[in-house]
Amino acid sequence: MEDYAYSEKGYKLWFKIRPIFKKLFRIEVEGIENIPQDKGCIIASNHRSNLDPFVLNVVSPKPILFMAKQELFKVPVLSWLIKKAGAIPVRRDSRDIGALKKAIQLANSGHCIGIFPEGGRVKPGQFGKPQSGVGLLVSKTDAQVLPVRIEGTDIVMPVGAKFPKIGKAPIKIKIGKPLEIDRNKDYKEIAEFIMENIKAL
Repeated sequence: MEDYAYSEKGYKLWFKIRPIFKKLFRIEVEGIENIPQDKGCIIASNHRSNLDPFVLNVVSPKPILFMAKQELFKVPVLSWLIKKAGAIPVRRDSRDIGALKKAIQLANSGHCIGIFPEGGRVKPGQFGKPQSGVGLLVSKTDAQVLPVRIEGTDIVMPVGAKFPKIGKAPIKIKIGKPLEIDRNKDYKEIAEFIMENIKAL
């Protein structure tokens, strides 16, 4: 399978400059200590803006490798950036077993995988229905699953906007403690359990 490993050199540079973006975008974070430093994890967040992966990687103590729709890998410049960031391309028109296997492999080898259970961006202030594929992914790995709620990115960069309106509103990120998940349950039940915990933050 093609290797989508992130650029370690790129992330070292990113970690040096990201405090600038945290201040610029007025990002506030709670629960950052819940992200494990020495083991793999799955970050499960709500999704309302294209800024969401960016702001999570602004605050995380380790790189978060996101599962991203395959179409983004065809966009000039953006394609290069997300490949260097370790993004995993996903075909949304079918169950992409290859992408799931890659995410499982990375999570089990100590990486932090970012997923959006809703499957895509939803309307401002709202939550979407979780996709059962999230339950499948979680059931196949022993990695900790952390629920995350993001507020404000849909104001700074709503759906349809080409550029963020920096400083228009603060961005608040709350990272919950690892969930106790019964991995023997139905995939749909697991996905719904994760989504409910995101909403409760």
